[in-house]
Order: sequence, then structure tokens, then C-alpha cells
Amino acid sequence: MRNRFAFLHSATLLAAALLSAGLRAGSGIAVAAKPYDVVPAFGRGVKFDQPVQVVFAPGDVDRAFVVERTGRVIAVTTSENPKREVFLDLASRLNLRANEGLLSFAFHPRYAENRLVYLWFSTRAKGARAGRLSRFQVSATNPSIVDLASETPLLTQATGPQGHDGGQLLFGPDGYLYLSLGDGDEHHSEPAASRQRIDRSFFGAVLRIDVDRKPESLAPNPHPAVHPGTYGVPPDNPFVGATTFNGAAVAPARVRTEFWAVGLRNPWRLDFDPATGLLWCGDVGLHEHEEVDIIERGGNYGWNFREGVGRGTRGRPPAGTRFIDPVWDYDHAQGLSVTGGFVYRGKNFPELEGKYLFGDYVNGKIWALTPDGNKPARPEQVEQIAKVPGIVAFARDPRNGDPLLVSYTADGVFRLVPKKK
Repeated sequence: MRNRFAFLHSATLLAAALLSAGLRAGSGIAVAAKPYDVVPAFGRGVKFDQPVQVVFAPGDVDRAFVVERTGRVIAVTTSENPKREVFLDLASRLNLRANEGLLSFAFHPRYAENRLVYLWFSTRAKGARAGRLSRFQVSATNPSIVDLASETPLLTQATGPQGHDGGQLLFGPDGYLYLSLGDGDEHHSEPAASRQRIDRSFFGAVLRIDVDRKPESLAPNPHPAVHPGTYGVPPDNPFVGATTFNGAAVAPARVRTEFWAVGLRNPWRLDFDPATGLLWCGDVGLHEHEEVDIIERGGNYGWNFREGVGRGTRGRPPAGTRFIDPVWDYDHAQGLSVTGGFVYRGKNFPELEGKYLFGDYVNGKIWALTPDGNKPARPEQVEQIAKVPGIVAFARDPRNGDPLLVSYTADGVFRLVPKKK
């Protein structure tokens, strides 16, 4: 939705109004023959404070790490008698209005060796609201907590007084760090001017950067948001050396070479399919459309010329501009705020094998989409399988691939189970 956290109440009222007007949510989408229930993943007594994500450290199946928007990451054991401990507490460094806060967290692929973690969060810099990507290290004296003094900022992008911060951090199968960014404050000059541009600031895009600074990687072009010397740009990023974009000339030295894909509004949750390598994304719409995309190298997804498959808030795009169509687009009779999920490759639900699981934050519906490569799906390829209020994230249980679902409004992490007959 436009502002995922602050406007939940008004969005729920709008959904009720749509229903009373005879616009049935989910119309055109099938209900699965074998729907599912959800149960608490860590026991009924385990709650979290505004959870937004659950992640696992590489090679560690005994603990889940639950990210709370209010600034903490809670480590909880996955045993029958789960225990909780605070792994990180960043609350003192956050800006916490609207859809701000601690939004995403990722472990370095070699975490067992280097003990490095990465965070994307809303903060204040030079008196203004900003999104920040930072690296931290686990304490040398206490391996159970992150040392806040170890922070190294990589990006600090001023965003305007409000708007969309995104976002999702994850390492790809190529070892690079990907970050999805919202389009910022539409009423602020710099975010507005950066839409459908690759030579302004860091908004409405998926970034791909080299946090290990390999010898072949390039230095990023100078920009006030960039903390020099903290990361590199992979040389095969699509806009390296670009001289044109959307038919207009750009100066290569001003291009945001970190961009992997552009033209997104509020890309809320990314995930790589381990079997195909495809990068799936849920991109939250504005007035009429929500969309699911497969993010391609150098892809332009249309915002703000387009919203899903419909027209956006801007006029006609330049002649010859190519946009990539969503794999799935649904209107606001069916839901109001998409939450991206993942392609199921687990052991316990063979009927879900290869299907993309995703949901809607406002109406709580969980859907399974049967992909046909990267072609747009037809209604019969999407079925509702469950319901979870305030769904904000999905994750795989590393022990068996089971779906885990994070509910912001129910303050919990849930597990998908077959519905009892």
C-alpha cells in the first residue's frame, strides 16, 4: 500500500467498502482445493514487536532471527522450547514514523568467518530523514550480540519528509548484495526528479553492489549518498558506461552504476528462486494496481509512467521506451498492498513445488502462482491458499523449506500447515 504501516486502518476500511459495493476481493482468482492453515512457528507464547522479516544465518538451522521494525533483531531458537535473546538493538538510531524503521537485515554469506551483518533502516542524517545501508560486526567479546560501535555506513540517502523507503536486503547466488529501494517522497524535489532517471539519486530501484570490493569491481560514481571506499560496483552491472537512458543522453560519470533494475515504486520483498535463479519481487502500487515482477538485469518496470499494467501518474513515456510487464497484476478489488514472497522448493508440500507464494498486507490473502517462465500469468494460474493478517514477509525454513510467514499486525511468525478436514 501507499504507506504500509501508517495507513493500515484506512486501507482496511477501504477494503470493506469495496466488498460492500459488490467488488469481491479475490474475484478471478481460484481458491485452492487443498487450502492451508497457519500456526505459530515458535509456539503460541512467542510474540514480537512489529516484526517485518525473519532470516537465518548461513549454516545455522537452530536459530531464527526476527527483525522488528522498532529496531531490534531477536534471535529465537527453533527447538520445542524456544528461547529468545536480543541479537541487535538499533532503536536509538532509527526514525520511526510511518513506514520507517528497521526494514531489512542480511547475513554475509561468509558470516561464520567474518561475523558481518548488513542493515537497511530509516534514520536521520544532517537533520533530515534518510535511508541508510550499514555494515556491522558481531562483538568480539560476546558472539551473541552485534557491536553497534562497529557500524560502517555504505549509503545514506536523504529521502524527503515521508514516502517509501523499500526495501529488502539479500545476497544473491553471485555473492553480491541486492537492495530494493522505494521511490521516496513524491512531494520532495529530489525523489520526484529521480524517477525514471539513472543519473540522479537512489530511488525506485534494485541495487547490486560488491561489499567485498573484489579487485575487478569499480568504484561507485561520486554522490552525496555514497560513503566512498566502502563497497564496489560489479563491472557487469547493466548501467556501467551507459550514455543514454529512455532515449535521452546521460553522462557516464553521473550514472548510478549500482542500479540493477529501475522503475519501481515500493519494492517490498525480493527473493531468488534457488532452482532457476530468477529474482522475484512484489511492488506496491498507488491508486489501482499491485504487481509481482521478475527482476531482470537492466529492466525498467515503468513507474511512474505505469502502475502495474495501467497508466501511472505521469504522462506518456518517451518514444521507444521499453517496460517489462509484471508476471502478475491485480487491481484493488482483490487487494491493496502486495507482499512479495518466494518460490517453494521444500520437502513437505509437493503440491506447491515450483509455485510462487505471495500475499496482500491489507486483506491477508496468501496466493500461490504457477509460473510459466517469466510470462504474465493468467487468472487460473493463481489460487488463494491461506490467510494471514498483516502479512509483511515470507521465508524458507532452512531445515525443510517450509514456508514461514511474518505478520506485522499479529506480532508473530507463522508456519503453513495443511488444513484439517
